[in-house]
Amino acid sequence: MKKGKEYEFNIQTTEFPSTGIAEYEGLKVYVKGALPGQKVLARVSKKRKNYAEGRLLKVIEDVDYKRETKCSVFGECGGCAHQDVPYEKQLELKKEQVLKLFEKADLEGFEFLGIEGSPEEFEYRNKMEFTFGDMEKGGELTLGMHAKGKSFGIITVDCCQIVDEDYRVILSTVLDYFREKKLPHYRIMSHEGYLRNLVIRKASNTGEILINIVTTSQIEFDFSEILEKLKSLNYRGVLVGILHTTNDSLADMVQGDKVEVLYGRDYIIENLLGLKFKISPFSFFQTNSKGAERLYSIVRDFIGESKSKTVFDLYCGTGTIGQIVAPEAKKVIGIELIEEAVKSANENAKLNGLDNCTFIAGDVAKIIGTINEKPDLIILDPPRPGVHPIALDYVIKFNAPDIIYVSCNPKTLVTDLKVLVEHGYKIEKVKVKDMFPHTPHVECVALMSRVEK
Repeated sequence: MKKGKEYEFNIQTTEFPSTGIAEYEGLKVYVKGALPGQKVLARVSKKRKNYAEGRLLKVIEDVDYKRETKCSVFGECGGCAHQDVPYEKQLELKKEQVLKLFEKADLEGFEFLGIEGSPEEFEYRNKMEFTFGDMEKGGELTLGMHAKGKSFGIITVDCCQIVDEDYRVILSTVLDYFREKKLPHYRIMSHEGYLRNLVIRKASNTGEILINIVTTSQIEFDFSEILEKLKSLNYRGVLVGILHTTNDSLADMVQGDKVEVLYGRDYIIENLLGLKFKISPFSFFQTNSKGAERLYSIVRDFIGESKSKTVFDLYCGTGTIGQIVAPEAKKVIGIELIEEAVKSANENAKLNGLDNCTFIAGDVAKIIGTINEKPDLIILDPPRPGVHPIALDYVIKFNAPDIIYVSCNPKTLVTDLKVLVEHGYKIEKVKVKDMFPHTPHVECVALMSRVEK
């Protein structure tokens, strides 16, 4: 086998995240996006002593469990991976992939509570970041997602099925308007252009909609015309705000150097499990509201009935988990790096009449060492890279009787759980919660307890 050459592979199984596994000449070959039972043509992109990686080029023999897709650009758009696979099969594959990670890490002896699917298979997202661009250099303006297999191509997704009709109508309206105005989109390599992103948030339970048009400062533009067009649309939900964000950062990400409120307000309110949450433009909030209600219900069930616990909510974001468990706790202390999120967390606590919650802004790895309180329970909900080693060391030193780890990345979850097990904790229960149908991603909740010495 040689790097750069094309080979046929028979996919035998999968590993997280949604990567097909084949064997060829005694080597393990990883093919992203391939499914068990497929025969595929792939180009070898990496060759090592014990494994190889291949880029999927073509499915030669397909599986018989495929189905028709609802989205007309599926396969071209880089958003969904397996919309053509029945949802029950997606759940089965995700469950197997997570269990393999635990098995590979020699983590055993816990109660596995299976996988729970999303309450909604389609139209479940409460936030989407669309990008302005083109499919071919110099081509017609597009607005949507990165095209599969293209470094810079953007495909228009006005038919996207993981968001509801309001998103599709807003996207089409904004795209048609800016095509007519012939404004240039921002080009990452040359750092030139004006139009960058369209970010839409819609609270699934309240229906509140916030539209954010993100541009550079390279052109002065009057937004009054597009403002009226957007305000006059017939929404299923209710439009509460339209923003213009200026972003001159070189990074290919949505952030704000300046945020101007063009209409209404700069936040939406979402209801989860009887509590209200104010969500500002750049706050992290679970992208599947109805799925989040189930995820946080699992956390609440893991905590149990005790109302005498001091809870540390690390990587707390806007304080969602901490506030949901607050009625079962004596005190909640949350720590989060992003100041805007902490501001929202404290506002949300007041909004919900919770006087036993305190949220602190700062790096978890630094702030955690300054807290004198002793936790009865620590909730960890870190970003994809997992818990910072310094923070994990403090978690261990706190010697809390129980830890609940909520993870959006099972790979870093098992790495961190292994460290905790080595330092005297036992995994009691694990449940997998799917929040992202048709994608490789999944959430896991693990309950750990301190082993009595």
